Amino acid sequence: MGSSSPYQPNLHSSRRRHLPSNAPTEARGRAEPAASRADATTMGQKRAVLVGINYPGTDGELKGCLNDVARMRRCLVDRFGFDGAGIRVLADADPSTPPPTGANIRLELERLVRDARPGDTLFFHYSGHGLQLPAETGEDDDTGYDECIVPCDLNLIKDQDFTELVAKVPDGCLFTMVSDSCHSGGLIDKTKEQIGNSTKQSKNNQHRGGDTKPPSASGTCTGTSLLRIIRGGFESLGAHLPCHGHHKQSTQNGGKEPDAKTEAEPSTIASVAIANRSLPLPMFIGMLRDKTGRHDVGVGSIRTTLFHHFGHDASPKVKRFVKVMVGRLRHDGKLGDEEVEQPHAFRAALEQDAHSVEEVYAGPAAAARAGLPRNGVLVSGCQTDETSADATTPDGVSYGALSNAIQAVLAGRKRGAAVTNRELVVRARELLSKQGYTQQPGLYCSDEHAKLPFIC
Repeated sequence: MGSSSPYQPNLHSSRRRHLPSNAPTEARGRAEPAASRADATTMGQKRAVLVGINYPGTDGELKGCLNDVARMRRCLVDRFGFDGAGIRVLADADPSTPPPTGANIRLELERLVRDARPGDTLFFHYSGHGLQLPAETGEDDDTGYDECIVPCDLNLIKDQDFTELVAKVPDGCLFTMVSDSCHSGGLIDKTKEQIGNSTKQSKNNQHRGGDTKPPSASGTCTGTSLLRIIRGGFESLGAHLPCHGHHKQSTQNGGKEPDAKTEAEPSTIASVAIANRSLPLPMFIGMLRDKTGRHDVGVGSIRTTLFHHFGHDASPKVKRFVKVMVGRLRHDGKLGDEEVEQPHAFRAALEQDAHSVEEVYAGPAAAARAGLPRNGVLVSGCQTDETSADATTPDGVSYGALSNAIQAVLAGRKRGAAVTNRELVVRARELLSKQGYTQQPGLYCSDEHAKLPFIC
């Protein structure tokens, strides 16, 4: 692919200057003389978090994610003027970096936003699996799916988590996110869709127009009582509920992920091995069973299993889900106060600010609780119903299709020549289409931010 072909990075040597986690303020230059501080405030700091996860040794193993991150790190330094000390890298096959667990990724992102000041440039790149998690409320919930990224320990980070994070970005500061993963078009809810044909948007229009409802994410659970659906999940938390009949855990039979080989024009990428960066739900459930040692995990108990295993480190939305479900069971007299108040069982959930089942719905229905993420830009690898490609050339060089396209577009411009967010995504779409990929990258941001240069 000419200039767009990725290099093989030296992950260790490229990451020795990372910002120490125990000294972020010193590395940002807060102790500089007053004149330097004033100049830095005017110019703003440039900081980034880069995450690459290949899931080695698992059924969901990928090849190109660490290469994506190494290339992006070099691009940030060489093209965009980032200081290497301001770039945090988390990679699962590089022992010199923190492991990209759900807790570690959240910690780095929270630090990135918490320390932000007006004028700062914030950037987050993710290469890894994406997942669509179906609804598990037990109600007639047709709100769709939670779009998630999949950390190395399977402690999911959800679309609403990103929405709430970006809502905290201060005015005068911009957070740009590139997610080279499947189903990534919905990762920041409530942002305007500039480029793309969002599945969520189509579903909302259909629902308002009285057309066919979107497929229920609850699978065979639709219409079944709340208690029966989540019984297995709460028993996994140590809450022994009175039995009112046997409930068989459901599995998702519909909405299968595409085959591991992505459709492509044989004349363009026939020699490139293509896998997708979507983790099919049955595969995720199998990996979660292996991770937790619980072999009864299925649709209906995924969120409660995540809460039981990760506790305080679980996604805030997972914890809110458990709190609301506990409240419903207490209201119905199916869960006693002594069970709820037992040490550590539900404490992390009960501390959450959530009161209604609507707040824990899948899809965009719960996004109203978050502020408006007006200072964020999302460049997605594909639409919510699509997969993103993980490619490997005959000589063993691997990369994500979107990441490679971004590098190719930037390489086509002289250093210092800006490429707007809109232009980047349009040109990446054109390039991927020409190469035979079917995924359609998206752009989600305000009209103003669509016209701004990519990153800075």
